[in-house]
Amino acid sequence: ASLGQPRKFVIVGFPSLQPEYFHLVAWFFFFLYLTTVVGNFLLVVVFALECSLQKPMYIIMVSFATVALPKLIARYWWNDGALGFHTCLFQEQMIHYFGSLSSLILMTMALDRYLAICFPLRYPVWMTNRTMTGLTLFCWVVAHIFAGISTVNFTMMPFCGPNKIVHAFCDTMSLTSLVCGDTTRQFSEAFAGAMFVLYVPLSFIIFSYICIIIMVLRMASRQGRAKTFSTCATQGCIISIYYIPRFFVYSTPYFPNLKMTPDKRIATTLFYSLLPPLINPFIYCLRTKEIKQILKHWVQRRRDITPLKPALVATVTK
Repeated sequence: ASLGQPRKFVIVGFPSLQPEYFHLVAWFFFFLYLTTVVGNFLLVVVFALECSLQKPMYIIMVSFATVALPKLIARYWWNDGALGFHTCLFQEQMIHYFGSLSSLILMTMALDRYLAICFPLRYPVWMTNRTMTGLTLFCWVVAHIFAGISTVNFTMMPFCGPNKIVHAFCDTMSLTSLVCGDTTRQFSEAFAGAMFVLYVPLSFIIFSYICIIIMVLRMASRQGRAKTFSTCATQGCIISIYYIPRFFVYSTPYFPNLKMTPDKRIATTLFYSLLPPLINPFIYCLRTKEIKQILKHWVQRRRDITPLKPALVATVTK
């Protein structure tokens, strides 16, 4: 096989999936994609229309739709899993960028809750719009740096004949298996970067939640403890969904007793990649008191306006 850049890669998806289930899987991921996009789009609209929501806590809550599902849907709907070399690298860049960004955003949310609960008097001074905007920009830049290192490495690597990616999208692990020669150094660099951007924020998240729990247990009011725990439990749910499955995927090569088939690895990766942005508008934002009050106000205002139309017509007729 010749060395160099292949013209295209082919997304295989689930290798053991039978052809008779292709359309069913395509419809499932299409519904998942549509729900994620619509839910997060409505969330952005609510934030844009309501000035009361445009404050530090909500600047970082806008989720990103996945860049993986459209090609995966095409793979099972029209048997079109082909991706150009540079398109695949762009997808790999964005996949790891969004993964890193999610981790950093979760850390920022934990910081926000930590300061709000442990330092309530200083919180308005520290967590201003400027501070939160700066933290958000910092997350965006750092996430691109770690993802970009891996992408740049792949542009300089020689590839052999095989071009089939046994995954739902282009990522570092899948592309590394197609590279000719020794990839130990490149893979170690990419793996070290991924571990840093994932588990350094996780360490801070664990630390902040330990401090929050200690502070909450010191509260005299039982109602206050329940309210605080309820708020933190929602974030804890998203954090668990994001980090725990990742641990099993990344730990499998280093623990002989942990065996994971390609289908299970792909399903687990899709689970922790797609579920947080899907459920974020439902279990996080809709549980926020301010958002529920705004939605209730919109519905009430709509009901108040609707009955006026027949009365107005009757008045004009008379």
